[in-house]
Amino acid sequence: MEDPNSLIEQRRAKLAALRAKGIDPFSASNKFTPAETCAQARAAYAEHREVALAGRITAHRDMGKSMFLDIRDQSDRLQIYAQKNVLGDEQFDIFRHLDLGDFIGVKGAMFTTRTGEISVKITSFTILTKALRPPPEKWHGLADTEIRYRQRYLDLMANPAVKEVLLKRSAIIREVRNFLHERGYVEVETPMMQAIPGGAAARPFKTHHNALGCDFYLRIAIELYLKRLLVGGVEKVFEIGKNFRNEGLSRRHNPEFTMLEAYQAYGDYETMMELVQSLVCHVAQKVLGTLVIEHKDAEGKVTKTIDLTPPWRRVTYRDLIRERAGGDWFELTPAERRERATELGAEIIPAFEDFEVTQAVFEKLIEPTLINPHFVTHAPKELIPLAKLSPHDPTTVEVFECCINGQEIAPAYTEQNDPIAQRERLEHQAGGEQQKLDEDFLVALEHGMPPAGGMGMGMDRLCMMLLGQESIRDVILFPQLKPK
Repeated sequence: MEDPNSLIEQRRAKLAALRAKGIDPFSASNKFTPAETCAQARAAYAEHREVALAGRITAHRDMGKSMFLDIRDQSDRLQIYAQKNVLGDEQFDIFRHLDLGDFIGVKGAMFTTRTGEISVKITSFTILTKALRPPPEKWHGLADTEIRYRQRYLDLMANPAVKEVLLKRSAIIREVRNFLHERGYVEVETPMMQAIPGGAAARPFKTHHNALGCDFYLRIAIELYLKRLLVGGVEKVFEIGKNFRNEGLSRRHNPEFTMLEAYQAYGDYETMMELVQSLVCHVAQKVLGTLVIEHKDAEGKVTKTIDLTPPWRRVTYRDLIRERAGGDWFELTPAERRERATELGAEIIPAFEDFEVTQAVFEKLIEPTLINPHFVTHAPKELIPLAKLSPHDPTTVEVFECCINGQEIAPAYTEQNDPIAQRERLEHQAGGEQQKLDEDFLVALEHGMPPAGGMGMGMDRLCMMLLGQESIRDVILFPQLKPK
């Protein structure tokens, strides 16, 4: 394998030679505007039709007095044919200074080669950028995971399938917005730096504001500011934005992730159930054209099928626990539950409260098995302090977790709007530490918040499920990595 430094020197020498000929690939005077994309040119193919295209060179075959190149833009790849007797000696010599990775603009006429390849016979070209570093060694499929995530631009250059996933992610988020706008929801932006991180139980990132002389936290949830807007009279509201949690990394967790949160006055957890089911089905149909999602391995073999066809199963948290851990689970003593949970394979630590033992069974043994959509309803009240108690069972709250693909996609609940009950439950969650209470939020509730339903949806996990990706890093453009 040739020394990378040697290749870089060769490319710099070619750049110097071009500049000696009066051609600077980086000059502002280098103007070229493509008339269409490669995909559009391919779709509108007609023999001898004139085209003007631009893209990066991804293949280069020198035949002596002629050359075949592939150029690729965001849409597709197209073959380019250059002939010495058409371009002339001087221009053809300049053409020889091109390398893989360079950007060029070309004009010419479309034709089909003897092998049936749609191509463009060029009559002129413009060098638009000279790549001073060679592309990845395995141009048609960069495999090194570390390079793929750390230098995502190389991944996008080398792996068209990766680019397709990330373009579809953009389409998914666009359709989420379209759906909510059509239903009359107002999109807003709320602070990412907060004096008190609330709306979830998670370790925050901490920063310091020099001018104000105080600490702030990157938000762990969007929730509490959107509820302030309900108080202010915005009856349907949503935000798609970043949350930050100073916790571990895994194939399902990234410290910086994208959430959708939506709230509707006069709704409840059942309102949100309909919203989530309709939203996910709408997005799947619009972006993928199907409600049956196939996950495949590297060889293209189907490993998992997810059927999103409504109606989705609704089942209580307690019923799922009984199905997996035994019909007598809730009649056992706390010590007996702890013992059985350990026998079943759940990881139980001494500090766990009794409800956390049951939750460990759910997270370890039940949630990963929920591949098709499930609305898991009526969780223990200790798990969700921002929801209303169930009128028929005050040990539970009116909530659901929407689980698909073996993970939680969207929790939702009937929002707690009683300021006295809310204060009591937040105080319990804070362990009596008054400074952890968001007093401004509690004051807002005292001004009166309408009854409401609210939900959060992990955009990264939604994309993983819809696009058949098993790691969150494959649906995030720049996942968090330890600096070199």
